[in-house]
Amino acid sequence: MIIEETLIDLETDGTTKEEVIRHLAELAQSQGRIQDIEDYIKAVLHRETEYSTAMGFGIAIPHGKTAAVTEPFLCFAKVRSIDWKALDGGLVDLVFMIGVPENAGNEHLKILASISRKLMKEEFRSGLREAGSSSELMQFLLNSDLGIG
Repeated sequence: MIIEETLIDLETDGTTKEEVIRHLAELAQSQGRIQDIEDYIKAVLHRETEYSTAMGFGIAIPHGKTAAVTEPFLCFAKVRSIDWKALDGGLVDLVFMIGVPENAGNEHLKILASISRKLMKEEFRSGLREAGSSSELMQFLLNSDLGIG
């Protein structure tokens, strides 16, 4: 499965996007999804320099496509109002992070599109913010028919 409870952190301590990206990368690495964490982080941060992955509504979706990823993954974190350089000027409190292997074709775009469609709905965003535990959030995602495996 692309996301699992061990890839969810509802109490992330990071205060910058770099700290949050590193923390989520460490979660993915601990689950065997990343073999070279520094290479993965470098790819994600490079993507951030092209333009911010903050999409508005308090949400960011950083992502990286690199050979450092051994298996596609999706991480999720609740954070404490981080300036992610969002186009709307708002702060970010929810982060989905995507990782896919270099040879995964356009898989990251499919994941990104699926999540983005759901995030446009206030009901979905509220459900993410209201989840009180990783298992509750995981169940919410499973029930939301995200369209990702």
